[in-house]
This record gives sequence, structure tokens and C-alpha cells, in this order.
Amino acid sequence: MSTDPRRAIPSTDRLLALDQVVDASRRLAPHVIRRIIIEAQDAARRGDITPESVSEQVVTAVEEAQPTQLSSVLNATGVIIHTNLGRAPLSEAARDALVTAAGYVDLELDLTDGKRSKRGTWAKTAVLANAPEAEDVLIVNNGAAALALATTALSVARGTPEIVMSRGELVEIGAGFRLPDLIVSTGVELAEVGTTNRTTVDDYRSAITERTGALLKVHPSNYWIGGFSAGVNTKQLAKLAAEHDLPLIVDVGSGLFDQDPVLPEEPTIAAALKDGADVVIASGDKLLGGPQAGLLLGTRDVIATLSTHPLARAFRADKFTLAALEATLNAPSTPVHDALHVDPAELHQRCHRIAETVGAEVVAHNGRVGGGGGAGVELPGWAISLDERFAYPLRTGDPAILPRVSDGRCLLDLRCVPADADEVVLQRLQEIFQEHG
Repeated sequence: MSTDPRRAIPSTDRLLALDQVVDASRRLAPHVIRRIIIEAQDAARRGDITPESVSEQVVTAVEEAQPTQLSSVLNATGVIIHTNLGRAPLSEAARDALVTAAGYVDLELDLTDGKRSKRGTWAKTAVLANAPEAEDVLIVNNGAAALALATTALSVARGTPEIVMSRGELVEIGAGFRLPDLIVSTGVELAEVGTTNRTTVDDYRSAITERTGALLKVHPSNYWIGGFSAGVNTKQLAKLAAEHDLPLIVDVGSGLFDQDPVLPEEPTIAAALKDGADVVIASGDKLLGGPQAGLLLGTRDVIATLSTHPLARAFRADKFTLAALEATLNAPSTPVHDALHVDPAELHQRCHRIAETVGAEVVAHNGRVGGGGGAGVELPGWAISLDERFAYPLRTGDPAILPRVSDGRCLLDLRCVPADADEVVLQRLQEIFQEHG
């Protein structure tokens, strides 16, 4: 009489009692460990592994398992604000702030008198220190929320539900997300003026009626219109808005406080406020270089109106966002700023050293801002050029390294890779060359 080999599969209780599994239970939830055990037992029942190797597989799996599935990635694409990689990488100061915020913090408490205080005043102070043109600021959870709140609170909530906006600024960004759809979702009506390539002040003026609640200007961000084109700047719109006692909302997009010589055409928060915008909207995780957030900066009266609208509570930023944003603005620099201003000669030297060691080629390669900022702006630099077949092992290795694949080549641009990680890149390339030739 034959014995079914599956009877030799270790029981769940026996596997749970393994020393390595007991140790892993201090950092992994019970359901995670049980799933690992069940998967190993099922693999043995199917005959994929032997019953004798179940314990070994479970031990290996629990030692490698982490509470999060997120993987750290070295960004070697040359795209600074890479949406698929979480946009702006945080500065060391901002990361430290997140750790502090993970515990109990004085988010809405004055430790001096022990009484409740206003939420996140320290983050607001940091924002206003970088934007002295603003009288006040409201911080929400992202840029889309900021736009939805501004258009709703300044139009529908006042019984004037129409927003006037140029057709050339009806933007669609990544993943099919369209700003006009967001705006009208809260009951706002859009009065589209002008054409795709040309809009004038008179177009806005002729559209203003008693139903008009505000004028809106949106920076197109990830595209531009050239050739036979015309637009209306913030200063012109501010004058028109003042003539009709209407608020002017300006969405500058990427969150650049002041002009940067690398991006001379990028609109800034400072310029929009100086030119008369009543409220300026910007994202926190793009050129500002901080966490995902939406900033609304403007006049004291307008910010007060936005702050008291019910949507302000729904869009409220959490303690992690507030902490990381404050630290980002109070630190001397950010990874985004550093990558934007890196010296091409330094990039060439770093690439050459790695390429020479593994026998690869260094080629000219233009980086990009990404994230809807600096559309069309090329950032001169260099990259290590390899055969396309190296892209997969780089992406799936430890650490994961994301290159750019173009025209059959695997390009490693070190613009966004910290210089102290060069040895990691080199070691990984040497391992791949040894494994794959």
C-alpha cells in the first residue's frame, strides 16, 4: 500500500513554531504569515516543490517579506519629476519630518498653554515666508483638490455658478484626467472663450454675465501652443476681473515660487500674485520639491472664504503632508532643485567612470523636468548606453534601477541618482554583465 507523499507536508502549527517564523511575527501581521505558509503548502500539494522543502521556502519567504509592497527605485531615466515613481523625492529634512509626524505631535495644540490651536500653523508660516506677496495660504491634499475648492467656493457657493476660462487651457493631464471634468463635477458651469490657439481679453469680457462667479487662468503645463497664437496674461485678466468685481483664480501648476533661469518660461507663484491674482494654486510635489499637496495662496478675504467651505474639510492635508511641506521649505535645497541644476560636466564624469569599468559607452542625453513642468525644456546631460536587454534585470534587481529604453538602447542617466549611489549602480551592472554577458 503506497503512502501519499503529501502527508509529509508540515502542518501549519509546526511551521508557525519555526524560530524564524516566530521572529518574523514581530514585524508581520498573522494573516501575512499564514498566507506565506498556505502558498508553500499548496505548492507542495501541486508537486511544484517537495514536502521536505516547504519549511525552507516558508523561512525564506518570511525573512524576505516586508509590511509594504512598495520598492525603492533608483531613477535613471533623466526625468526629474517622474509621476510613475511618485513625483518629487523628498529631502532628508522632509523624510526626518515624516518620522517625527508618525508619532503624537502638536498638530493642533499649543504646548505653552495646553489649549487647542490652529492646524498646521508652522507649515503655513513656512509657505508664506517663501511667498511674501500672499496675505494668507490654505494647504489641501493635492492640486486637483485646490482647483475644485477654489472654483466651487468662489462661484457655486455664492450663487454665481459660472467660471470663465479659455479653450486653450482646457487641459488633459496623465491617465486621461481632464481639468474641465473636475471643475464641473461640483456644479460649476464653464463658459469657454476664445479658440484653441487664440484668446483675447475681449473674449473674456463678452462672456461675463450676472451668472459669472470668477475668471480662471490655468497654465497648460504639459504642452504648449506655438505659431499663430495669442493668450491673455494674468495682469490683463486681473484688470478685467477688478472692473467687474470678480475674483481671479490662477493655477500655475508646478509650484515654482520665483523665476528659475533654467526654466525662464515657467510661471511662478510670486509673479501671479504680483500681477493681481486673488488666489494662486500650485502643487507641492512638483518643482516645489515636496509632498503631494495643493497650495492656495492669495488675499486674506478669499482664503477665508475657501477655508470655511465644507469641501475644505474634505480636502484637508494630513499631518504628514504638513510636516514634510514645512521641512521642504525650511531646508537649504531639495533633490528636485539639485537634479535640475546639476553640472553636465559632473554627470559626464560620473557616467564615464561607471561606463569605463564595465566597458559601456557614454552618450549625450537630455533630461526632462517631468510632472507637467517645463514642457519642451531639454536639460543637457549624459547617459550610459547599454543594449536594451539590460533594462529588465535592472528594473527587477535589488535595488531596482529604472533606465530609459529608446531605439533599442538601455540608457542610464544619473541626473536623478544620488552621487553616493554610483557604487550601487556599478555593482549592479557588474553583476548583470557577469550573469548575462
